[in-house]
Amino acid sequence: MDRRDFLTAGLGATAAFASIGSVSTQAGDSKTVRIVGVSCSPRAGKTTATAVNAALAAAKEVDSRIKVELIDLGGMTISGWVSRATTNEPELPKDDFDKFVLPKLRDPVPDGLIIGSPSYFRTMSALCKAFIDRLAVLRSPKLLLADKPIGVLAVGAYRNGGQELVIEQIQAAMLCHEVMIVGGKPGAHQGATLWNAYNDDITKDEFGMDSAKKLGIRLAEAALRLAQK
Repeated sequence: MDRRDFLTAGLGATAAFASIGSVSTQAGDSKTVRIVGVSCSPRAGKTTATAVNAALAAAKEVDSRIKVELIDLGGMTISGWVSRATTNEPELPKDDFDKFVLPKLRDPVPDGLIIGSPSYFRTMSALCKAFIDRLAVLRSPKLLLADKPIGVLAVGAYRNGGQELVIEQIQAAMLCHEVMIVGGKPGAHQGATLWNAYNDDITKDEFGMDSAKKLGIRLAEAALRLAQK
């Protein structure tokens, strides 16, 4: 092999290696990739829902195969998980989780999930905790969310109002599903953090909205790569 052949072979190998981490955009690769965002604020349509929607919109722009859906838990009645000691105990009455949320997460299971919560006393909302508790039904008899990319965002009343703590709490809980935790890009490596300092107009928090969009993009890229496997 002369020098020219060696260099040509090396360039070919480099190109092949680089393509491993790239997202395929071939026309024949038309599988729909579904990303669901869940707003866990008791206030329907407010700052958390707006932030999750921004992340979903950014995710949708990454590739035409991506379809997005928002589940706004605001106004819903969702109780925490109650473990039954025996199979003879009566079934609990169905609430909004069973009626409206679970069907969107199980039939079919989304290819990616974005969870958003407000920061209340530097922890996730009670509604978010109840939602996460109830996801236990997706762990048995099979881990339905295993290897799915999960991104998290949080909204606080202050710039440093516990948002990163909330993100960590949600991520830690979701690891019980053996998911793949996804952060954002520079400025949002852990997840998106937003500051509600403008009377519920979260869009005026330019840094926070940018972090939400970066989270959505990163989540979309991860979901696309995993869907190709």
